Amino acid sequence: MSSSSARAQVEPLAALAAVFAVGVGLTLYVGALDGALAALDDDREMAPTAADALVAEASSFGAVDPPLSAAAKRARPTGYRLNATLAAGGKRWQAGSPRSRRVDCVERRVSARTAPGTVHPGRLEVCVWPAA
Repeated sequence: MSSSSARAQVEPLAALAAVFAVGVGLTLYVGALDGALAALDDDREMAPTAADALVAEASSFGAVDPPLSAAAKRARPTGYRLNATLAAGGKRWQAGSPRSRRVDCVERRVSARTAPGTVHPGRLEVCVWPAA
C-alpha cells in the first residue's frame, strides 16, 4: 500500500491559475465565435441591437442624457443608417438621418434627464435601415 506522500498533488495557486487560464480562453473563444456568427447573419434584426447600443451610449447613471446626436453616431451599425427620437417630459429630441420608407423600428421605455436633477419617464424610438 502506498503512502499519501507518494501521490501526485498540485499546489492550490497553480490550480487556480490553470482554472483562470481556461476561463479566459473560453471567454475569448465565445466572444470571437459570437462576432463571427453575427457577421454571417444578414437577416438579423438591427433595430433592437442599435436601440440597446444607443441607450448604453447615451445613458449615465441609468438615465438617457439628450441630445442624442453623438450617441446615435456611435451606436449606428456599420452599413446602416439610424434615426432616433426621444420623447420625455413634454420635450422631443431627434438624431440621425431622415427616415427612409423601408425602416425597422423599435421602441424602448427609458428614463430621460430633461434638466439637471430632473428625470422623466420617456419613450425612445430607434429606426434602422440599410445605407444606399
